Amino acid sequence: MGRTMRRRIWLAVFVLLFPVVLFSQDKPSAAVISVDAAHPGAAISRTMFGIFFEDINFGADGGLYPELVKNRSFEFQEPLTGWHEVLGLSGKGIDNPKGELSIRADDPLNESNPHYLRVRAYEPGYAFYNTGFRGIGVQSGAEYRFSAYVRSGGPKAIRATLTDGSGHEIGSGKLEGFEGPWKRYETVIRTNATVPHAQLNLFVDETGQLDLDMVSLFPVDTWKGRPNGLRKDLVELLYDMHPGFIRFPGGCIVEGRQLLTRYRWKTTVGDITQRKTIINRWNDEFDYRPAPDYFQSFGLGFYEYFQLAEDIGAEPLPILNCGMACQFNTDETAALDQLDEYVHDALDLIDFANGPATSPWGKLRAQMGHPEPFHLKMIGVGNEQWGPHYVERYKVFAAALKAQHPEIKLVVAAGPAPAGEPFESMWSNWRTLHADIVDEHYYMSPEWFLANTARYDRFDRNGPKVFAGEYAAQTVGTTSSENRNNWKAAISEAAFMTGLERNADVVQMASYAPLLAHVDAWQWKPDAIWFDNLRSYGTTDYYVQKVFANNVGMRIVPVTPHAEAGLYTSASLDDRSHELIVKAVNFASTPRQAEIRLNGINPSGTAKVTTLASNDLNAENSLDHPTAVAPESSTIEVRSGTIPVQLRPYSVTVYRIPAQ
Repeated sequence: MGRTMRRRIWLAVFVLLFPVVLFSQDKPSAAVISVDAAHPGAAISRTMFGIFFEDINFGADGGLYPELVKNRSFEFQEPLTGWHEVLGLSGKGIDNPKGELSIRADDPLNESNPHYLRVRAYEPGYAFYNTGFRGIGVQSGAEYRFSAYVRSGGPKAIRATLTDGSGHEIGSGKLEGFEGPWKRYETVIRTNATVPHAQLNLFVDETGQLDLDMVSLFPVDTWKGRPNGLRKDLVELLYDMHPGFIRFPGGCIVEGRQLLTRYRWKTTVGDITQRKTIINRWNDEFDYRPAPDYFQSFGLGFYEYFQLAEDIGAEPLPILNCGMACQFNTDETAALDQLDEYVHDALDLIDFANGPATSPWGKLRAQMGHPEPFHLKMIGVGNEQWGPHYVERYKVFAAALKAQHPEIKLVVAAGPAPAGEPFESMWSNWRTLHADIVDEHYYMSPEWFLANTARYDRFDRNGPKVFAGEYAAQTVGTTSSENRNNWKAAISEAAFMTGLERNADVVQMASYAPLLAHVDAWQWKPDAIWFDNLRSYGTTDYYVQKVFANNVGMRIVPVTPHAEAGLYTSASLDDRSHELIVKAVNFASTPRQAEIRLNGINPSGTAKVTTLASNDLNAENSLDHPTAVAPESSTIEVRSGTIPVQLRPYSVTVYRIPAQ
């Protein structure tokens, strides 16, 4: 992802690779899908289909991390961002008593969090409020944990209310018993209305001065009920995918525009009050979607990422900075003799994830509540980098990591585009250096995805493995704000994914990107999951990912045709459930009669069928219609090795056929 330079690279790739579609999608012929179950091929990695998370589109703060107070620690560049004085209490005839808000840095809560809010109430009832992330979403009957660190020189309490857009109170609570030095106070507020854009108001009912920091309003009902937990509905959507891995924390966010603002995992673990807030690199990347209030609190940090991976049964794939800032921005690069800090970050991360509870970083993991290791098996060295500087820095990382941890596989980048330069030269380097896994990115047109289903059919079987790390069909153009999450994009991705699965001996991981987007605060389209302050939904693209991840076998099975007249197929065997899994994508506007012919097995019984289809290529899901295009389940009786089926127009169909 990026700006002008990236658009030029992608434009060149579009010119190189824009396909000529040779089939008639409106007049499909009857098809025979031949599956050779007698000769299963290579194993399919359990990490085949996973998810990619990056804090873009307010995906972390304001999204997956459900803190409802924006700028809770007063560390934004404009430290009063999100905070305002109450100028009057509407409908109660009370003018705002005099008071003052100021930001201070003397004698702070801690050095990592140097700023705090000083409140001076000159008259009782001085009030101020927080706007939240495009408002504060609350549910009727739900409980919210209101807390703050307080140092008081007089007032003994703070009163909090939640109000709706008309100023009506919908919940209240009080922090009280202030004793002087910094101390955390907490209460629970129960709300009596569902409001997507509420406001948190704070009142000081005594005159005097007090200091506030880490002011928080956090839902009690988080994923697994954790105090610093994640937003439940969003994690449930991820859990339902059964992803094989989760890549975190990005993405371009790993690099930073400058090395000073790169992602440093060590500042994201431990006590949340000690995690240092920095600006988000997506805050003004695109002129058409500026977000000057976009920062990272790191309440969602590396510990929480590892915990999430464990919760949803996914392998963790952390990506670390390799000493290079974003090459689309400053291209700042650390000297080779200055890489020790970066390499030690990688080695210490392995200790944090896998070390015993007695090791330096394993001890911190245990103190945070997880004495057992997270079983980290792979690390990404850099994100979407390219060029000789990158190769030099990879060699330094590889020498150190392979010497101490040969069990850890390293993921390297092939640049931002799927062809041309620097893609070709990077692949040449990785073959020579015997890299483990190479990360390819494809933000291309739906037509490109349809034309590239055979991309890996003749790929070198003896070289590095492939990670399709970021891909999504761009219906208008890469970085266009007009891109849509429509069915045309999703079904073209499904066709491409059959090619990934058929070549699972080469392609071992794949993930759609980006994952999350706030409907009122996005920077990039399209995205897999959209949400507002209360609701969320999976797009058509999300459901394609879910259907594939929920139906991936253990071994490749040969199948023909691969891609013929708008029909795209793949097949696998699941030895756990004793099923043959056949996927068929029909990119045609009319139904297609077909026969699945099985060689090597004589199945009988009931086959489970999952269908994802729409006659309208422009169809989309939405907050009001979240399942306009969603999987449908059915069954068919199987009595022989020849199974007649009918593929719906513009459909993705999965057959799970009993195969003892």
